[in-house]
Order: sequence, then C-alpha cells, then structure tokens
Amino acid sequence: MKILVVGKGGREHALITALCESPSAPDVYCFPGSDAIFELAKPVPADGLESLVAWMKANAIDLCVAGEESYLVKGEGLANLCEREGIPCWGPKKQAAQLEASKEFAKEFMIRHRIPTGGYAAAGDIGAAREAIAGFPTVLKFDGLAAGKGVAICPDDASAEEFLHEVFTERRFGDGRVLIEEFLEGPEVSVFCSVSGSNYQILTPARDYKRIGDNDEGPNTGGMGAVASRELIDAALLDQIDREIVKPTVDGLEKDGLGYRGFLYFGIMLTAAGPKILEYNCRFGDPEAQAVMPMISGDFANYVLSAAQGELQPDLIEFGGGWSVCLILASAGYPASSRSGDPISGLGDTNGVRLYHAGTRRNQSGTYETAGGRVLAIVGGAPTREAAVEKAYAEAAKVDFPGSQRRGDIGRLHFS
Repeated sequence: MKILVVGKGGREHALITALCESPSAPDVYCFPGSDAIFELAKPVPADGLESLVAWMKANAIDLCVAGEESYLVKGEGLANLCEREGIPCWGPKKQAAQLEASKEFAKEFMIRHRIPTGGYAAAGDIGAAREAIAGFPTVLKFDGLAAGKGVAICPDDASAEEFLHEVFTERRFGDGRVLIEEFLEGPEVSVFCSVSGSNYQILTPARDYKRIGDNDEGPNTGGMGAVASRELIDAALLDQIDREIVKPTVDGLEKDGLGYRGFLYFGIMLTAAGPKILEYNCRFGDPEAQAVMPMISGDFANYVLSAAQGELQPDLIEFGGGWSVCLILASAGYPASSRSGDPISGLGDTNGVRLYHAGTRRNQSGTYETAGGRVLAIVGGAPTREAAVEKAYAEAAKVDFPGSQRRGDIGRLHFS
C-alpha cells in the first residue's frame, strides 16, 4: 500500500507516525513535508497541487490523506483533483470543506439543519460590523481560513475595534467578511469523527489551549497544548453531543449532497443550556491530533484507506484508556512573529513520550533548529491525568532552545 500525506506540521508528523506503525506497513510519502517527517516518509518532487496529483497518478498511490486544510480549498481542491484521477482521498471535496473555509457557510449549514449554536450576524465592512455588535462580550470571527488566529473574544469596544481594523484596514487575513457571534459560556471540548458518507465514528475527545499564556491569557495561537481522554466527558454527555450535533451534521452533509469523507472536527461549548457547536474543522485538529493519535492502535492505515473508499470499518482500530497530554514548545516572538535558527538541545534525552516536530529544520551541522512559531509537541501518556501531566512536563524540561515559550498549566487548567 502506498499512502501520501499532504502537510508539513506536527499534526502530519503524528498522522504519519501512526500510519508507519500500522501492521499493514504501508509505504508513506509526504508533500511538502519537513526534515523530521522525512525520517519516516519519502519526499515527493512536486511544486503544487496539479503536479502533486499527477505524481500520485504516475506512481500508483493508493491513498491521499489531507492534513492541512488549505489544500482542500486551494485551486480546484485536493480531493476534487484526486477524484478526477481515481485516487481515494481522506479529506472532503472543496464544497464540503467550506464548512471550515467559510464560517458564514458553516453557520448557515447549522441553522438549516437545526444544529444548536450561538446567534450571529455577518458584515462585509467595518461600519456594518460595528452596527451588528449588540453588546459585550462578543465574538468576532474572520470568515475565511486564518490558521486558528482569526477569532477574537472581545470584552469591550476597544478590543473589537482592534480586531476589526486588523480584518478590514490591515487585511491581516486577506479579503473576507466578519461574523459577529453570540458569546457562549462554559468549558470547551473538541470532538473528532471519521466520516465516510452516512457512516461515522467518534474518536477520543480532546481539549485544547489556544492562548499563549497561563490561565488562558494573552493572544490566540494555533494551540499551545491539548489533553485527550475517553474520560474527558461522560458517556451521557457524549451521547447527547452525538444525538444533537454529530448525527445531524452527518445527515445534513448527506442531505446537501456534499459526500463527506475525512476527519471532521466539532468545536463545542458546554453551555448551561446544553452543548452548542462553535465551529467545524474539515481535518484533524492541531495540536489535538498529537494528543489523540498516540491513543489509537490497530491498523490505522487500512482503516483510513477503507473509509476513503466508502467503507468505514470501526473494528480496525482501538482506543487506549487513560490520558494523553500534549505540550507545545513555541519560538521566541510567537504568535505575533516567530524566530528561526535557534538551536534545539535535548531531543535525544527524552524518554517514554512522543515527540512531534511542528516547526523545525536541520542546520548545516545536521542538528535541529527552530523554523516556525510552534516548534515541537511533547506528548505524555499515563493512566491518570495528573501522571500524564507530570510525564509531559518532566520530559519537556529536557528540551530547550533560546526564547522557548511553553505554558505551565496544560492539563491542569479547567480540571480544578
């Protein structure tokens, strides 16, 4: 079996690791990849989607796995191009991927299929956005893809104005509209599903930590850590989420003729009025994938291949018990900027944890240095949350680089 994974970050490193460890022992390739990924997977000589799909066709690739969301909506769309060439793709076609690429599209989908969510309005300019803000706190979201940074929870007028200027004046995220959403209160949970047409399977739930600083302070990031466990939410609540959010979503995708195949992420707020969906992602979360994947065993490669071909086989994988804690090490300046070229020490000193590379590269001496905002994910697993937290932090303390940033409360905050 030949599998190609599209992406280059920590999520893709985690997915590729699981594929390589599958008993079916597939040949794994990656584009665009990274130095760390290429220790496991083979590189692909392509310079874009068209040449990538042509290479897959010429080299008889059996399965394409979409990691990064941007490729799903770029050009004709990765899955669309794969379908044209008869290559199974684990990732939705371009129209279905609008659930993530356009938050307005997603909200309209939720309302149409009566999936519980917060109220909202949409605005195409700064004046209309100001008028749509009914009070504070409020949530402002850039309508398009923004690498997890296009959301602002605004407690007052000044913070709202700052975000609106970023969107409409500075065009930080490119052209796009803004959604003004009702502020929902409660703990958040990330629920992941494998979806193959009308069939789906809920994977291990997770919780991520988006802000740069302890106690959820500071600006939003792509994610500074995550915890995952089957114990994160109780069975009755998970059944309610399935019944009220997951199943209506999958049924809605089928009803709308979107033919979804791939991972689907549900960002859910557990409000006093019940669970409500905040957003969809049309792929695995990052860094949640790094926390969840070590808890999945079995023939992951054949599981994904069969699902991409339209036959979901839940029995091909199993879910481990206990807890998984993922700690992100970020570079100096992140998230406003990132510093590259800082040498990383201690990578060979960790023991009993997973280490996934998100933003690293090899330097001329052959050792790793920083090459991005989120640099590394260090993941510890244990029967209890407290033990998993202790393991992740103890092993992460062995790894360092100048300007390293890491939160001190991953797996601790929200569990007191």
